[in-house]
Amino acid sequence: MAPFTIVVDCADPDRLAHFWAAALGYTIEPPPAGHASWAAYWRSRGLPESELPAGDDAVVDPAGRGPRIWFQLVDERKTGKNRLHLDLNVSGGPDVPLEERRRRIEGEAERLVRLGAVRLRGMDELESIGHYAVAMQDPEGNEFDIN
Repeated sequence: MAPFTIVVDCADPDRLAHFWAAALGYTIEPPPAGHASWAAYWRSRGLPESELPAGDDAVVDPAGRGPRIWFQLVDERKTGKNRLHLDLNVSGGPDVPLEERRRRIEGEAERLVRLGAVRLRGMDELESIGHYAVAMQDPEGNEFDIN
């Protein structure tokens, strides 16, 4: 288990959990042994029915290397720019030719759009320093970059 969890406040934890599981190659976090669901687990711990999760709300790295990400239900909507965002590294790094990195990044951006992300812009201005990235938003408007 990673030494920390990333927590994302959101309106629809189930939707974001499934989006980010697909985006990151993560899996939905299974409930503790002996419980059919997280709701069943929390019910057994005495959590009131009104506070039980309505669906999936956490994802984990199946290899156990990356952090757990928990999508916490909150009432308020996102109103400004993220103070923290994820960068998805898919290009292969600076040893890969720039055009190939661009192709990989664009392919990943297209895949994530099909999953519900929004493409904001390609960062063409970075090509002068041998870099390329695409700015994106997840289904609730949280910013992230693909590079």
